[in-house]
Amino acid sequence: MARAPGAAYRGRFAPSPTGPLHAGSLVAALASWLDARAHGGRWLVRIEDVDTPRCLPGAAGTILGQLAACGLRPDEPPWYQSERGAAYADALQRLRDAGLAYDCGCTRRDIELHWLARGQPHTADAERVYPGTCRPGAGGAGLQGRPARAQRFIGEGVVHWQDRRLGAQQQDVAVAVGDFVLHRADGLWAYQLAVVVDDAAQGITDVVRGEDLADNTARQILLQRALGLPTPRYLHTPLVLAADGRKLSKQNGAVPPDLSRPAAAQHALQAAGAVLGLPPLPAAGVAEWLAQAVRAWAGIIAAFPTFSDPP
Repeated sequence: MARAPGAAYRGRFAPSPTGPLHAGSLVAALASWLDARAHGGRWLVRIEDVDTPRCLPGAAGTILGQLAACGLRPDEPPWYQSERGAAYADALQRLRDAGLAYDCGCTRRDIELHWLARGQPHTADAERVYPGTCRPGAGGAGLQGRPARAQRFIGEGVVHWQDRRLGAQQQDVAVAVGDFVLHRADGLWAYQLAVVVDDAAQGITDVVRGEDLADNTARQILLQRALGLPTPRYLHTPLVLAADGRKLSKQNGAVPPDLSRPAAAQHALQAAGAVLGLPPLPAAGVAEWLAQAVRAWAGIIAAFPTFSDPP
């Protein structure tokens, strides 16, 4: 269901504590903060630490310290997804009871061999579509005595949504990704389920995040509909690219910005603002720069395609 018109704006920044913020993640943090402030709303921080093998000790504290150095302080205490397992388990059971989730025994190698046998080699950086091998009925064969390695959601239907910056979007989830993972046998919760449950629990009305996550939106809308949860408005921001043209990330050499002094923090914010289309703002200090940036952002988003609720 769509978010009720006129609902008080609540936005969030949801970093994974796999390391400190870098230039790309600072852009996402700044954009979500600016959008909340430009709409007179509240800004929350959620630490997405469900993928525990990739999380680094102390990284969450480092991220919160970096945000504070940039004047980006959440309006409520941060949430930690590692403490939310019971809520995710409840949502998963509801999906299973509705016949929308099932056990899967396939390994990544099984999926790869399926497509190789059909003459479709893997393309670098492309996500393999799950072929429905274990889906009960409808051509699937079930587990066939194999242990369950994951639980998957039956991803069907063409999803249409309106991105506030990118405009009209659509994705056929079955064609793009197939049935997707909700929970792994090792106990780890999938991002797609966790983010949907937590956005609803925190009353998030607007999701502002990097354009690399736009591809996740259709899956999340399907889960929202299946669970009877509101669908937020979405805005996906431009990406910071590395020298090789790929998205800047910790995997390709992204380093934390220098935030050791107020002048350095302001410089980092100015660089992030430039990615978002903000003009140069000759402010005397971080607080003044942020105040000017909110006004500039309000002008920028006024030219975006829409701020309406999704269909």
